[in-house]
Amino acid sequence: MRRLRSVKIVATLGPASNDYATIRALFEAGADVFRLNMSHGTHADIQARHEIIRKVEADLGRPIGILADLQGPKLRVGAFANGEEELVEGAKFRMDLAATPGDATRVQLPHPEIFAALEPGASLLVNDGKIRLVVDDCGKDFANCTVTVGGTISNRKGVNVPDVVLPLAALSEKDRGDLEFACALGVDWLALSFVQRPEDVTEARALAKGRAAILSKIEKPAAVKAYDAILQVSDGIMVARGDLGVELPVTSVPPIQKRLVRGARAAAKPVIVATQMLESMIESPVPTRAEVSDVATAIYEGADAVMLSAESAAGKYPIEAVTTMNNVALSVEKDPTYRQVIEASRVVRRETIADGIVAAAREIAEATNIKAIACFSQSGQTVSLVARERPRVPIIALTPLMSTARRLALTWGAHCVITEPQDRFKGAVISAVKAARADRFAGEEDMIVVTAGVPFNVKGTTNILRVAPCDERLISKVDPE
Repeated sequence: MRRLRSVKIVATLGPASNDYATIRALFEAGADVFRLNMSHGTHADIQARHEIIRKVEADLGRPIGILADLQGPKLRVGAFANGEEELVEGAKFRMDLAATPGDATRVQLPHPEIFAALEPGASLLVNDGKIRLVVDDCGKDFANCTVTVGGTISNRKGVNVPDVVLPLAALSEKDRGDLEFACALGVDWLALSFVQRPEDVTEARALAKGRAAILSKIEKPAAVKAYDAILQVSDGIMVARGDLGVELPVTSVPPIQKRLVRGARAAAKPVIVATQMLESMIESPVPTRAEVSDVATAIYEGADAVMLSAESAAGKYPIEAVTTMNNVALSVEKDPTYRQVIEASRVVRRETIADGIVAAAREIAEATNIKAIACFSQSGQTVSLVARERPRVPIIALTPLMSTARRLALTWGAHCVITEPQDRFKGAVISAVKAARADRFAGEEDMIVVTAGVPFNVKGTTNILRVAPCDERLISKVDPE
């Protein structure tokens, strides 16, 4: 099964999409990676969905990526004696550690680490920012605040603290258990929530022990400020616009999204744009024009993937949502303006031999009648470098490792093919042209570009490029072995 687009689609699974028929239909409609949200469902639920995905993968013969999204620490107020209270603008309101039920003047905030970091003038946002408080004075166990935006506050509503870096680990005890469970299960990517600093990522990487790639969710102002350092230690990025839009002015989110996407592209690391992309399709079989434009914008920016959350997990129209996203991608990528925008935003990086090889592969492919660029890769790094170039021709990612193929399901343009291990370049070229013909990227009369590293099976050795005919009879007997 060959996709006719380069951007990838991530679909979240949930109550609306937890059986074989629906998950297979989602993949056939265009989903390339499935997200398992560790915030919802038991380990048994997650394992059942994982097993179904792998069965779909085996039945259809195409590598499928699985992303486990860790919940991260959740900050919430305590309970109210009346269940809820109405906070009025200008009123005084106190948060403290006392476990007694709250009222219209105070409530418990059972997170001493928040009080330790607060300063007068800091903001506290409750219930996705619907209620806003400003700290007047604070201590190790309290914060006296003024209500600047009022509303109804009720039991255990979430709290955001945008103005300070909290002394909280990105991994709660629940997350640590979920991480070990997901890695043992065999997921391909771990999405790390509540990232504030690069050390959060290195901690998760140490726990994962190479069993899954680490994707950092950028959803905190502190993460935006430390983005370059976080990107350097991450394998991928998710632009999590939900919390970003709560903790930062919503008008700042679009330019931040563009900067994050460009940074990840320059680093040759996959980047997902997520949250509320087709939100209305939770209840409606068709999206709004604004939502279609939002998806299109992310594709024009060159994001590796766009993501569906509740639309595919709990909505009434999960398959229609994936189909819509697929159709938007097809429409955008056919637009001549798309290539102009992509090429204008391409970052030229020529620091290594591998950089030069993949740049040459793209230039040769675009200057001549080359049908595809085929990359041999153990780790996937060569494929990522070619994808950074955003070539006009398809990318065929050949690897003997199913784990690498599954991780590359998130990478822009990568069509993953499992191949036999190679130890001679001539055999690699023959495997590449067979794959190009088998998946209808090229016919016998066509040519492809092949890149690889010699010696084979050594990470980071991309050092050879070959323009090869797809007719094996024409492959020279003097080809390098």
